[in-house]
Amino acid sequence: MSLRTATRILSPRCAAARLVQPARRLASTSGSSSSSSSHGQWGRYSWRAAALVGVTALTLYSTTSTANADAPKPNGKFISYEEVQKHNRRDDCWVIIAGNVYDVTDFIAVHPGGAAVILHAAGRDATKVFVPLHPPDSLQILPKSKHLGPVDPATLPEEDDEPTEEEERIAEARAELPPAESMLLLNDFEEWAERVLTATGWNYYRSAADSEATFDNNAAAFNRYFFRPRILRDITEGNLETEVLGQKTAMPVFISPAAMAKLGHPLGEVNLTRGAGNAGIVQGISINASCSLDEIMAARQAGQNVWFQIYLNRDRAASERLLEKVTALGANAIIFTVDVAWQSKRTRDVRGKAAVAAPIETTDAGKGDRGGAGKQGAGVSSAISGYQDPHLVWSDIEFIRRNTTLPIIVKGVQSIEDVAACAEAGVQGVILSNHGGRSADYAPAPIDLLYELRALRPDLFDKVDIMMDGGVRSGADVVKALALGAKAVGLGRPFLYANSTHGQEGVERVCEILDEEITNTMRNCGVSRVADLKPEMVGPAGPWVGANRPPWL
Repeated sequence: MSLRTATRILSPRCAAARLVQPARRLASTSGSSSSSSSHGQWGRYSWRAAALVGVTALTLYSTTSTANADAPKPNGKFISYEEVQKHNRRDDCWVIIAGNVYDVTDFIAVHPGGAAVILHAAGRDATKVFVPLHPPDSLQILPKSKHLGPVDPATLPEEDDEPTEEEERIAEARAELPPAESMLLLNDFEEWAERVLTATGWNYYRSAADSEATFDNNAAAFNRYFFRPRILRDITEGNLETEVLGQKTAMPVFISPAAMAKLGHPLGEVNLTRGAGNAGIVQGISINASCSLDEIMAARQAGQNVWFQIYLNRDRAASERLLEKVTALGANAIIFTVDVAWQSKRTRDVRGKAAVAAPIETTDAGKGDRGGAGKQGAGVSSAISGYQDPHLVWSDIEFIRRNTTLPIIVKGVQSIEDVAACAEAGVQGVILSNHGGRSADYAPAPIDLLYELRALRPDLFDKVDIMMDGGVRSGADVVKALALGAKAVGLGRPFLYANSTHGQEGVERVCEILDEEITNTMRNCGVSRVADLKPEMVGPAGPWVGANRPPWL
């Protein structure tokens, strides 16, 4: 039965409710970290339903969320689809989202993701694009007068109920997906995520800048460092507990802020929050999260620490309001991301742009047509980052400090000189990072920069809490960074991949794998506590003689 057929028989609310039963069941069971199903949270229903949730029913999932809390309710007056189609121009633009019609004409010019995405959906149903990329409360930014009313379901075009090739591909992969406990390495999640994600989701998560040299080097750089284990030490007792910024964590690992978790799972960042809470680690919350900040904060356990990542808005007043809200909601630190001063080309993401914003027909300026947005559609990264201010300077740290009492972490530091400048600026933490290889291609690998700091400016480790992310794919990688002086190590993609394959259960399994591998590596190096890791336990591969000898020995 197509959506059009269903909604002719049922009210819009009932029709949507029936079609999203898989998503509703998923939401009702999301609090549990275990599952008897071999396919985790996704395996409770037939794969036609799961494919709908993962690809198409994301468009309907929003009907069960707070996105429609303030949306127009059926009042006997419907707007025909034919009428909506007439409003398909930059100067007269309507869209349909989750069965309701909105006038977004005045919003086009200020849309954070740019005009192209909206204009591509002008006069049509934008739900499939909107839901994975926006928090449920996004529509509240529109004045009530722009909430025009429900679309007449009887006038909607007939939908093809046949699964697409992508849905069939994902269904087959889901049917073969092993349970979370069968995943033994973090890379196992990545391999399966490529199979079960939509092309849009995979290209966004996996994309990196230009030729991806930095992305490749981030992970490869860890192979340049080897341990020098110590023997005959008592390792019968110990744990991984430590402190970062004076905040306790069960393990020296945090979830790096990463956007658009709903591209992999309908519950999005809420799965990350719940998984981090159960594991006792810190979650970095992306400002571009696909769940609302209120949803994420409400999913925390009592006493759970979260750090909120901010890109400064071109409209600084908007950043002021956001910082005040985050502080009031009880975040534990602000992550000021500074390594995307200019939007790079995320090659895979741009190539896979069609599902987000296909090329738009352009016409002569001044005709008021759908053109004027450019010939090239945007990938997900461009579609969500239009509000970001590329003009960032050192005084912006003081701007943040004026608007929050929380500790400040500067993320995206890529040189020793800037670590020193951050310490002088009085921030509490820095994260050595190149945005997962998504900013400047050929930027240094964070683990190499950490080694440089230990060799050339060891004093900085006493002045500011130094962390790193980028290329971490095992517990051994974490231990190398900790031994060189990192307070904690962040991972982004592995958590997104695990969320995509197994939801919250996958997030928790990543934490279990890291706990096991960090513990095994530390104890086989003669250490049972994080505080006992020393720089002399790790160094360049090969014999430590001549120029290859670490300078601190």
